[in-house]
Amino acid sequence: MKKNRCSRPRASNRDVLSLSPAGVAVLLAVVAAHARADSAALPPANARPDAAAPTGEARALASREPAAPESATVRFNARFLSGSAAAQLDISRFDRGNLVAAGTYHADLYVNQTWIGTTDITLREVNGPGTAAQPLFDRALLTRIGVDFTKLGDAARARLDTAKAALLPELIPGASAVFDMGEQRLDVSVPQASMNRTARGWIDPKFWDDGVPAALVQYSGNVYRANGNGVSNTQGYLGVNAGVNLGPWRFRYGGNLTGATNAGVRGQSIQSNAQRSIARLKSQFTLGDTYTDGSVFDSFGLRGVQIGTDDRMVPESQRGYAPTVRGIANTNARVQVTQRGNLIYETTVAPGPFEIDDLYATGYGGDLQVTVTEADGSRHTSLLPYAAPVNALREGRWRYSVAAGQYRNATGSNTPFVLQGNVQHGLNRFMTLYGGTIVSSGYGAVAAGVALDTPVGAFGFDVTQANTSLPNVPSRGGQSLRVSYSRSFAPLRTDVTLAAYRYSTQGFLSFADAMTLRDAATAGNVSALTGRQKGRLLLTVNQSLRDYGSMYLSGSTQIYWNRSSRDTSFQAGYNTSIRRVGVNVSVSRELDSSTARWGTRFMMSLSVPLSLGARHANSVTSFTRDSRDGSSQLQSSFTGAAGANHRLNYGVTTGRQWRGAQTDDSVNANLGFLSSAAQMQLNAGRANGYTQVGGGLSGSIVAYGGGVVVSPQSGDTFAVIEADAAAGANVSSAPGVRIDRHGHALIAGLQPYALNQVGIDMKGLPIGLRLKTTEQRFAPTAGSVVRVQFDTEDRGPVMLVRIRRPDGQPVPFGAEVLNPQGDVVGTVGQGSRALVYGRTGGDEWTVKWGEGAGGRCRMRVEWPAASKARSRAIAAFAEASCR
Repeated sequence: MKKNRCSRPRASNRDVLSLSPAGVAVLLAVVAAHARADSAALPPANARPDAAAPTGEARALASREPAAPESATVRFNARFLSGSAAAQLDISRFDRGNLVAAGTYHADLYVNQTWIGTTDITLREVNGPGTAAQPLFDRALLTRIGVDFTKLGDAARARLDTAKAALLPELIPGASAVFDMGEQRLDVSVPQASMNRTARGWIDPKFWDDGVPAALVQYSGNVYRANGNGVSNTQGYLGVNAGVNLGPWRFRYGGNLTGATNAGVRGQSIQSNAQRSIARLKSQFTLGDTYTDGSVFDSFGLRGVQIGTDDRMVPESQRGYAPTVRGIANTNARVQVTQRGNLIYETTVAPGPFEIDDLYATGYGGDLQVTVTEADGSRHTSLLPYAAPVNALREGRWRYSVAAGQYRNATGSNTPFVLQGNVQHGLNRFMTLYGGTIVSSGYGAVAAGVALDTPVGAFGFDVTQANTSLPNVPSRGGQSLRVSYSRSFAPLRTDVTLAAYRYSTQGFLSFADAMTLRDAATAGNVSALTGRQKGRLLLTVNQSLRDYGSMYLSGSTQIYWNRSSRDTSFQAGYNTSIRRVGVNVSVSRELDSSTARWGTRFMMSLSVPLSLGARHANSVTSFTRDSRDGSSQLQSSFTGAAGANHRLNYGVTTGRQWRGAQTDDSVNANLGFLSSAAQMQLNAGRANGYTQVGGGLSGSIVAYGGGVVVSPQSGDTFAVIEADAAAGANVSSAPGVRIDRHGHALIAGLQPYALNQVGIDMKGLPIGLRLKTTEQRFAPTAGSVVRVQFDTEDRGPVMLVRIRRPDGQPVPFGAEVLNPQGDVVGTVGQGSRALVYGRTGGDEWTVKWGEGAGGRCRMRVEWPAASKARSRAIAAFAEASCR
C-alpha cells in the first residue's frame, strides 16, 4: 500500500485519524464490507465439514467449464485517509469484496422474487482458489425451481447428462443466480419462457409443513355480574378447543362450561373429530363430528366421515371464480388486465396464443379490459365481461364433498343415517355445472344447477326435488327453485352483489326441517308444521358516490305457506367523510327476539379522530331512534390505545335514553390489555336501576418437544418460534407476542398451505447477540404446529477498549481484534477504540492491521466481574496496551 503523501503527523498521540470530507463515504463502505466479511471468512455453522474441498468431479467440472464472470474488483483509494494511523492501514483485504466460501448451505430459495422453499445449495470455486464460490445446478435443483426441461437447448441437456451440474447461465441464457451469505438466501432469475407455468402464489406441496407432534389448548372465558332491582345475578362461561397433533393427523375436541346464579354448572360437548389433509386430492378427510358442505344444500351436522375439496390448498390466485383471459400476441408482448381503471395483472407473453387463468377473484366482479402491447408499440384492447355467479368455478376446476354418518339433531331425538354428496365443475369460462344428493331414512333429495357468466351479468339457476316420508301423516314431496343474479354496472358504479329468489312448493322440506317434522309427527304434534317457507327474496346492493361517499342496501323478505304474515328485514345506509370527520346514517328493520315484535331503527353517528400525542384515540357520537318502543338514545364514546405497541386499549361511553317522559342515564367503561400470555378485558357499567361488572381472558397454550409455550392469540394453525437467548424480543409479524425467557414464542392464526412470514425485532436485545437471519418463511398445513428456528450466536458481553501500541501511538483505523481462537471479535474505529465481544478475561488478544510482525500486536484485557453476564448495553470501558 502506498504511503499517503498528504498525511501530516500531529504532536498529540490522541489525534488518531482524520478524514477529508470525500473519505467519509469510503470509510462507511469499508466498515460495512468488513462486518460482512466477519461472517464470510469461515463456512457457516450448517456447512458440511467436507464442503470446503471440492470433489474430484467438481474440480474436473471447473477445469472444463468456461470461467464465470468474476465480480468486479474494488480498490479503495488510501489517499482519502489522512492522519498518522493511515500510513500503516492495510485495506487490501477489502478489495475482493465479500467472498463466499465453497461449501453446502441450507438456504432459502427464491425464483423470480418468489419464495419457493428451503433447500441445500452447493457452491464451488469454479474460477480457482481465492475466488467467490458459485452455485451449481443439477437436475433436481432445476426441477425444484420450475425449469421446463423441454425448453433447454441440446448443449445444456448434454452438459447435465455428463457433468451432472453446471452454472445456471451456462444452462439457460439470460438466467442468473446470486447467493447472499448474510441472509442465507439464493436468488434465482430465470426468463419466463424457460419456466413451467404455475399459478401465482403456488407453493409446491412438498414444502407444506405438517409440523411437530404437539398438544394444544385454546380457551376463552368471561364472567358477568349484574345487580338491579334488588336482584344479583352472576354468569360465567369457559370455552375450550383442545387437541393433539401427530404427523398429518389433527385430533380436536370442542366444548364449554356455563354457569349462573341458582342454575348450577352445565357442560356441553360441541364436537370431537380427527382430521387430516390429502395433498394429492387437495382435500380434507374428517372422522367424527363435522358439518356438511353448504354449497348446494343447507349445511347440517353429522357424526361420521367426510371428505371434500379444501379450497385453501389451491393458490389464492385460483380460488373463487375469475374468467380465463385468452388472446393472441404477434411478438413478445406485454399483457395488462385492468378493472375499473385499476391494473390487476400484468405479464409478458411469447408470440402466439396466450392464456391467463390465475387472476385473483374480485368479489362481485366488474368488466375486465385486456390490453396487449406489441414490441413495435402497437396496442389492441378487448373487453371481457366478468361477474361472479353463485357456485361458479374457474374453467376446468372440480370441487366435491361426500359425507356419511349419523345426523346430529340438536333439538330432537330423530338421528338417522344420512349420506350427502355434492359436485361442481367449471365447464368453460362461461358455465359451471353443479349438483348433489341427500339420502336418508325417510328422506331423499336431488339437486342440479348451472352458473352462467354473461355480458349482462352472472346468473345461477338450480332446482331441488325432495321427498319426505312421515310417520302417522301423509308423506310429502316437492320442489324448490332458486335463481340468483350479480352484476357490476361500471358507468353507474353500482354493484349488485347478490339478488336471489327461492320458491318452494308446499310439499318441499329441507333435510333439517324434515327431521324436525318427523320428530313432531312421531309425537303426534302436527302443529309443528307451521312456518314452512314458500318464497324468499335476498338483495344486496352497493353504490359508490365517488368523492361523496357510498350507499348500501341489504335485506330479505320471506312468505310462508301456512302463515299470513311476512318477515321483512333490511339495512340501508350512507357513509362519507367531511375532512377528518366520518359520517354514517343508517336505517334498519329488526326483530326483537324478547318481544317477537318487528321495529325500525334509525341511527346517525359522527366519528372524530383525536390527536393526543403518540396515543391513538377516537370519539364517536350517535343518535338512535327505535320505533318498537318509541325510545330515543344519545351516546358519546371515547376510545383509544396506549402503551408499547398499543397493547392497552380503553373506552368510555356515556348515554341518555328517552322513553316518553322517562329518562335513563348510563355510563360504561372497558379496558383491554394484550400481554405476552393472554388477552384480558375488564368492563363496568352503571345506569338507573342497575350496575354491572365483568371480565374475560383468552389465549392459547401449546406443549411440544421443546417445552410449553403460551400466546395471547387464538387460531387454527400455529408456529412455535425458537430463538435462544433472545428473551424479550418482539415478534414483528404478531402484535403482542414476545420471546419468553426460554427463547420461545407462539403465533396463532397462520394461513395454511400458503407462504407465511415471521420476523424478530432485535430492538432492545443484548449487543452481543446476533441472529443469522431475522425472518423465516414457511407453508404450514391446516391445524399444524410448525417449529421455526432462528439460529442465534451469543458473542458475550461487550466492552469499549481504547488500544495503544507500546510506543503510545494509536492502532491504525480498521485493524481487526481477534480472540485466542482466531475469531474476529471487533474492529478498531475512530480514536483507536474498538467495540469487542468476549466471555472471559485474562486471555491475550491479537490486534492485526497488516501482514508480518510489524502489522500486529498483542494485548490483555481484564473484564469487570459485573460484565461477564450478558448485557443489553456496553458492559464496560477499558484501556489496553499492545506489546
